[in-house]
This record gives sequence, structure tokens and C-alpha cells, in this order.
Amino acid sequence: MSAQTFVTSLAACTVQQLNLVAARLWARCTALALALAFPLVTPSLQAQSVYPNKPIRMVIPLAAGSAVDNAARVLTQKMAEGLGQPIVAENIAGSSGLIGAERVARAAPDGYTLGGFNDSVLTMIPHVYPRMPWNPLTDFEPLSLAATIEWGLIVKPDSPYRSVEDLLATARAQPGKLNYSSGGNGSPQHIAMALLATRAGLSLLHIPYKGATPAAVAVASGEVDAGMQGLGTVTSLIQGGKLRLLAVSSSKRLAQYPNVPTLDESALKGFFFDSWFAMVLPAGTPKEIVDRLHAEMTKALADPFTRDKLQGFGMTLRGSSPQELGAATRAQFELYRKLIQDNGIKAD
Repeated sequence: MSAQTFVTSLAACTVQQLNLVAARLWARCTALALALAFPLVTPSLQAQSVYPNKPIRMVIPLAAGSAVDNAARVLTQKMAEGLGQPIVAENIAGSSGLIGAERVARAAPDGYTLGGFNDSVLTMIPHVYPRMPWNPLTDFEPLSLAATIEWGLIVKPDSPYRSVEDLLATARAQPGKLNYSSGGNGSPQHIAMALLATRAGLSLLHIPYKGATPAAVAVASGEVDAGMQGLGTVTSLIQGGKLRLLAVSSSKRLAQYPNVPTLDESALKGFFFDSWFAMVLPAGTPKEIVDRLHAEMTKALADPFTRDKLQGFGMTLRGSSPQELGAATRAQFELYRKLIQDNGIKAD
């Protein structure tokens, strides 16, 4: 082999080797670049799929200061600690809860909208309005029954009615003269007093207000003669001497009001009324999200601070599975359908 041929062969070999080395180096650099890039991208993608990754809105279709409003804010504050995201309460009152409930029914079923409802929204209001924009039995995903709310018959402190018997006697002697306030047609306050009037054979004048709190204030100011209210709404007014509690509607006397008789003791044998506070989601919310929220709600209800606060609002803590809340809603829906129809209660 000539020297020239040898040099040419060596050069060719060297170029081939250099090309091979370059190719291998490029492949390794590409692999390294991908390995470095994907760890940076993957956590971001994973974070977007973790629930919750932004604040949650809780719609309360009642006025601020109501029993449900007070309890919902305490309960969701504890739930937010476990979820790692704030739960922002939003009061949307009006039409006895109809407007706020529709916001929940129409919200995206993604777990970022909760409803803090009283039983009126799900079981009473649907029978009062002739055309409902949502169905209480199909447009909501039950989460849990949080608590039952104890109720009482209230008057202003200097009212001439010193007992339930006084009030009933006046109402019977002057049919249609004695009036009472409520949070609106078909509200729990309205239903409770309609039930009382039916059981006692009375004719009472109903004065509706825009929410439970304004209705309670109307009694305290003397605008109306009396009212039935969830104790969570009126506890501060009773303790502050702005209202007088004539009787409670529970089956037995309450520990926080041991000297206040029950309506059952006060000439209304067998009378009982309470309501409940529950949380729901838009229908179609994925089960894994329902389960996560239910777990956090169960833990919140077991928390000593939360229990003490809710009991201080005149509530008895419950807790339930979504299925149990669904069954309770259906049963009470039928119960109040008959009462409302028999009393001819309708929206304005």
C-alpha cells in the first residue's frame, strides 16, 4: 500500500469515528435534556390535577347572621385547614333561598362550589313556588347532614305575652290580629308558625321579611308580635336582652335554657319542630371529590372547638353519609308537601 493510500484510509476512518462519536454525544445530550426538562414539567401538570388547588366557594342562600350562616362559617373554617385551601362564604339571600340555591345547582360540578343549606331550601321552598328552576332531588349531590337546629317561640322583652298560654289566649280571642314574622313565604319560620297555628286552631297574620335575621329583628323592635326562630339566629339577641324566649320546640328542655318550657309543656301537647343544616354540591360532582369533602367535613364535626361553637348556636351535631342525607331529604320533602298544600302556602 502506498503512503498516499494509507493516509487517505486513515483520514476516512477518522471521519467515520468522529461522526459516530458525535452521534453518540448528541443522543446523550438529548436524553439528558429530556431528563432535566420533564421533572420540571411533571410536577406542574400533577399540581393541576390535585384537588383542591384553588379556593372553594360556599354559597349560603340565606342572610348573614342566620343559624346556618353562623354554623357554616365555623365548620368550613376547620374543613379548609384539612383541604389546604380557603373556603370563601358568599351569602346570596332572597326568595327564601331560591336564588342562592340556583347558583349552586347551575355551578360546574368540579368541587369548587358548595352549598350550605337549611332543609327549607330542599324540602319546603319547592312546594311554594309553582315553577322551580331546579329540582331539589336531582340537581344536588348530597354531602352530609351537619346538624339539627333547635327552635323557639320568641317575643320582645316587654311583650304583654308572658307565656305561650297568654299568646294563644289572645290569638283565640282576636282571630287574625296577632301577627308574626318570617324569612319569607315558605321559609322555615313561616312553616313553623303555620304548623303551630294549625295545631292550636289559630288564625294568625303572616308578615314575611327577606331572611331570618331581619325577621328576628322585627320581633325585637316590636314591628311584629312574635315569631318562631332557629335558636342559632337569635341566641345573641336573647342573651343581650333584646328578645324573650317563651318556649322551645324541642322534645325536651334544652341544657342552655333549662328554665324555658317546651311547647309540648305549654298547651301544645305533642308539638315538635326543628330544622337542619346540610351541605350539598352540584349534581354530577365526581365521587372522589365528594369523598374527600365528606372526610374533611366528618373530621371538622368531630373537632371539639367546632362542636362547642355549633352547640352554642343551639344546634345538635349529627353527621351523615351522602346517602343518608339523600334519604332524609326525600322523606322530609313529602312531609312538608302535604303541610304546605293543606295550608295553602304560596309565594307572593
